[in-house]
Amino acid sequence: MSGPHRSGPPRPTDPSGLERYYVLTGGRSGPGGPAAGLDVATLIVSRSAPAPGMQHEHEEIVRRCRDPLSVAELGAHLGLPFNIIAVLLADLLEAGRVDARDPIPASTPGHGADLALLEEVLSGLQRL
Repeated sequence: MSGPHRSGPPRPTDPSGLERYYVLTGGRSGPGGPAAGLDVATLIVSRSAPAPGMQHEHEEIVRRCRDPLSVAELGAHLGLPFNIIAVLLADLLEAGRVDARDPIPASTPGHGADLALLEEVLSGLQRL
């Protein structure tokens, strides 16, 4: 009798998941350089098409970011935690394959975010 079959990305508590994350990031635990200021709301947009021989996850990020996506959305799509996504984005930012953009600021400073924008974000997250 075989054990239960799991589908989807490994959970962070799964040893194979931790090993996978170590391999994906080359042992790095956090981003450096231009990616150090990333947060979950930072928008990522591709500057080029995926190149032959790219690491699969890098290729997937470049492909998905033809239209701007937040770091949080990328993590949800790829099933990877923030710090792993941030390390992968650091590689792509350094190579000039993606740009990181601050989220759109509120229309009037001190008055909070635009309600229509927040409703759009909520709608997008509900579709995930």
